[in-house]
Amino acid sequence: DCLRVRLPNGALFRWSFERAGEVVQIEAQGRLTLDEAAIARTAILDGAGIGFFIEQDVADDIAAGRLTRLLDDWTPPRPGFSLYYPGRRNPSAGFAAFLAMAREAAARDTAIGR
Repeated sequence: DCLRVRLPNGALFRWSFERAGEVVQIEAQGRLTLDEAAIARTAILDGAGIGFFIEQDVADDIAAGRLTRLLDDWTPPRPGFSLYYPGRRNPSAGFAAFLAMAREAAARDTAIGR
């Protein structure tokens, strides 16, 4: 059984895998669907099935042997941070400057292969 995660918009989170440039997304099948990462982690630790987590959220569990990483060769590289904000037609000058700086930094990191 896979533990499914419901996103804030109501959609189910699709598990994404990547190997040698091939990207596969699946809709996990399972009896349990949750919408909170901490509760999902607890459920997996209690034997509810397998889960798909951001590695930093479960790194201590992996190091302690409580969780085991599966499908290492299909694990996608961790993307950078994402910035979510409400769409507004007239953002403040400070917020617009911050967005411009964040976009510039992301473009620079992409250009140098980070």
